[in-house]
Amino acid sequence: SPYKKSARIVGDVIGKYHPHGDSSVYDALVRMAQNFSMRAPLVDGQGNFGSVDGDNAAAMRYTEARMTKVSEEILRDIDKDTVNFVQNYDDTLKEPAVLPTRVPTLLLNGSEGIAVGMATKIPPHNLKELLDAVLYMVDNKGATAEDLMQFIQGPDFPTGGTIFGRRGIIDAYKTGRGRVKIRAKHHIETKGKKEVIVLDELPYQVNKSRLIEQIATLAKDKQVEGISEVRDESDREGIRVVIELKKDAMSEIVLNNLYKSTPLETTFGIILLAVHNKEPKVFNLPELLNLFLSHRKTVIIRRTIFDLEKAKARAHILEGLKIALDNIDEVVQIIRSSANDAEAKEKLQDRFGLSIIQSQAILDMRLGRLTGLQRDKLEAEYQELLALIAELESILKSEDKLNEIIKEEVAEIKEKYSDERRTEIEDSYDEIDIEDLIPNEPMVVTITHNGYVKRV
Repeated sequence: SPYKKSARIVGDVIGKYHPHGDSSVYDALVRMAQNFSMRAPLVDGQGNFGSVDGDNAAAMRYTEARMTKVSEEILRDIDKDTVNFVQNYDDTLKEPAVLPTRVPTLLLNGSEGIAVGMATKIPPHNLKELLDAVLYMVDNKGATAEDLMQFIQGPDFPTGGTIFGRRGIIDAYKTGRGRVKIRAKHHIETKGKKEVIVLDELPYQVNKSRLIEQIATLAKDKQVEGISEVRDESDREGIRVVIELKKDAMSEIVLNNLYKSTPLETTFGIILLAVHNKEPKVFNLPELLNLFLSHRKTVIIRRTIFDLEKAKARAHILEGLKIALDNIDEVVQIIRSSANDAEAKEKLQDRFGLSIIQSQAILDMRLGRLTGLQRDKLEAEYQELLALIAELESILKSEDKLNEIIKEEVAEIKEKYSDERRTEIEDSYDEIDIEDLIPNEPMVVTITHNGYVKRV
């Protein structure tokens, strides 16, 4: 689809669905376009949509946006009566109560917000891992958090980084609450006899420019010893923050100091709180995935019923047209002898036992449909519809067929949109002790007669 001006989109949202300030709507649109905020961006933005340095997006009159392929999957089949619609705020339009998503968006991109007496903080996850867990749950209804962790290793942040320790992940998936430690990814380079720390990935939601400023201030104030220079060499290829060390400085000691004093290490407090049936609740991982699975079943059943009714309605019309073609001379004679459409319809209904819809379809039929080729096409279409109706009815009668459709659709989404995990997970996490911040080197300590202690 073509790009639309962001101001137009925001105006439509405010005018039709959300009668509040434009800034909150535009901020949401911007966030959905940021690949450092969303694990799978839902908006394809054109123009300046902000940066990991905390730069604001350009004004909405300058930027343009359209949906990504993933967001199209969230809306797929919405026109097939798959979800309930409710009145909008001024009762002039209908809006969906929920979306018929094929993607577990809540866990994929996470969510964050506060309200009176409650807060939610759901981290992003890897789509492939989520869908593997969903496939497992189709055949294993009573799957536990431990079972699902065969597939879902833990949060997968768009900015990468490394999670240290699995205890917080296990707690979150079992109880809905947990805390995980995230550290920046780095590698060490050498420059002459000096070591250089290069940061390749930052913890989720860390402002890069503010982090660099903080490191520079700590070095200047000598709160962190051993840093000679900090500079940002990031480009479109990715993040590269260079921390040059002094000649005798040890990179491990400097890093431990930075973990302690800067957002190179952060804590993400997970709260899996969501609203279900208009009530907020803290869920564990199996409960959330079960709700997604249940939603998919409801959507598929409603879509099947919609397609079935549509197929039956078309088959009903074709049955009427077949009767007309089999008795074409008499049909033409009835129509020619009638004073108007209403009389013709009534006569056709009486003569052939047709419904109002069938008789109208006969009157609307073009003369070109009378050719042999068109008659064959009509018969072929009718036979296809009968086969489709039988297939749709069998889906509604069989739980196994329903599960197979869920599996096929999940596998299709997985094939189209999966990518590799970005956040690594280390098994253990050791708290940084004060001794980790001090270089381990031999020294001489003297004590004077007056009781002074001195390191030489």
